[in-house]
Amino acid sequence: MAATHEVTNQPPPLAGYDVFAADAALVEAYDRYGSGDDRAELHRLGRLAGSAEAQRWARDADTHPPVLRTHDRYGHRTDEVEFHPAWHQLMGTAVEHGMHGRPWGDPKPGAHATRAARFLVWSQLESAHLCPISMTYAAVPALRSDPAIAADWEPRLAAGPYDPGLRVPRTKTSSLAGMAMTEKQGGSDVRANTTRAEPAGSGWYRLTGHKWFCSAPMNDVFLMLAQAPDGLTCFVVPRILDDGTRNPFAIQRLKDKLGNRANASAEIELDATYGQRLGPEGRGVATIIDMVAATRLDCVLGSAALMRRAVAEATWHAAHRRAFGARLADSALMRNVLADMAVEAEAATTLAMRLAASVDAADDPHEQALRRIALPLAKYWVCKRTPTVVAEALECLGGNGYIEDSDLPRLYREAPLNSIWEGAGNIQALDLLRVLAREPDAVAAWRMEVEAAKGQNRHFDDTLNDTLALLAETATSPESATGHSRLLAERMATLLQASLVVRFAPSAVADALCAGRLGSLAGTFGTLPSGVDTVAVLARATPAVESAERMDT
Repeated sequence: MAATHEVTNQPPPLAGYDVFAADAALVEAYDRYGSGDDRAELHRLGRLAGSAEAQRWARDADTHPPVLRTHDRYGHRTDEVEFHPAWHQLMGTAVEHGMHGRPWGDPKPGAHATRAARFLVWSQLESAHLCPISMTYAAVPALRSDPAIAADWEPRLAAGPYDPGLRVPRTKTSSLAGMAMTEKQGGSDVRANTTRAEPAGSGWYRLTGHKWFCSAPMNDVFLMLAQAPDGLTCFVVPRILDDGTRNPFAIQRLKDKLGNRANASAEIELDATYGQRLGPEGRGVATIIDMVAATRLDCVLGSAALMRRAVAEATWHAAHRRAFGARLADSALMRNVLADMAVEAEAATTLAMRLAASVDAADDPHEQALRRIALPLAKYWVCKRTPTVVAEALECLGGNGYIEDSDLPRLYREAPLNSIWEGAGNIQALDLLRVLAREPDAVAAWRMEVEAAKGQNRHFDDTLNDTLALLAETATSPESATGHSRLLAERMATLLQASLVVRFAPSAVADALCAGRLGSLAGTFGTLPSGVDTVAVLARATPAVESAERMDT
């Protein structure tokens, strides 16, 4: 080999480490909210997520997207989607670790927070396959609106192991659920849906129409909205009927998406397709809203995971790459940028885990009220911050970050998705206004949670006072509220994050977050004021390969 080809000054691959152990904010949140007896399983999952083998699964699943097979060789309609073997490896692991439904089947204390921790770990590897996992988890609360239907489906949705393929559900070891709500003409305005549902007897209907986005069409059962005689209604639609016949479910095409490429998103046509009514006619949105809330939580978890993975890649690169005679991580300017991103990711993780913990306390009125207001806040703010964080991390690697081998382009393509799915930014801002106008208990719960950190940081206190004044203005002048609802959502979300970080994170992280997000110098990444301990923040944020051995407990 020619001497000019010697490779120097390139960081080693970030592989062979424990993703869970390397995420200090997640470990601490798990200790607060999770099931302590699941720690060993989280470390096993973390080591797998950080392994070179699993990283190859993620790349292969993205590089070889699903393929639609509408007909068999004889011309019979099949409507099946084929996936690369790497997809099934990823899915099998997610089901094995209960991300699809274990908390419903084993509702021990901290079960949902523990599931959220697993989701955060595994999402850092590959996000697309967690769409069907998330929908399966989220379907259960909606199904419980009809005890008989829940008794039929819930045990299968919480079971394992992973059992792909279209067969009669009762013959499979486990099932997966999906949802199909939006249509061409309406998008988020599901009340504009035109799919018709005609009664067929015994609680069954025949659905005819189309769905513009149906993710994971190879799942076993779907929750759908359609217009019944008394209005928009929710239905449970199986792919395979109990007698083994295929329910009419014509997959017209798979979407060619910006990101999320390993997952199949389809346009489907329904032609007298059997669906079982879930909840009363005309109450479709109210019936499915619990599923929407749970998927919004997973949007926040997934976005936090994308941020954390991006920060891990950037800090790892800076710790090993040299420029102008020194490590990048020793440059004060680079430390400022990295620390700024690190506290953003940590705040997202801390808030996501706090929301997951509220699901474990579903019978607590404060937790119910907090979740009602905090979900749209977190969905709005965390998901919107993700593309910015990933883009900045990519820039930290320079040209090395712009090539596909770095995995950062895959993260960047994925980053906008969670802000769009389950209601984009304006939908969340309008949801916040509805809460403010109709649910005073939720506003009180937010204030209680936020004000627990009063008196510990001047930037926090000043922003809290300003936001309370904005809330008062909103209450007295509802007609002007819509115009500044995004500003209100941003402030309320950052205050909620800051309150959690001030109370639970090291002072270096809390000082950086409050100065960088609530102070007068808040701006692009890398504008933290002097006095912030960026060295301490980076020591906490930078992964260490040896963490797999150090945390092997």
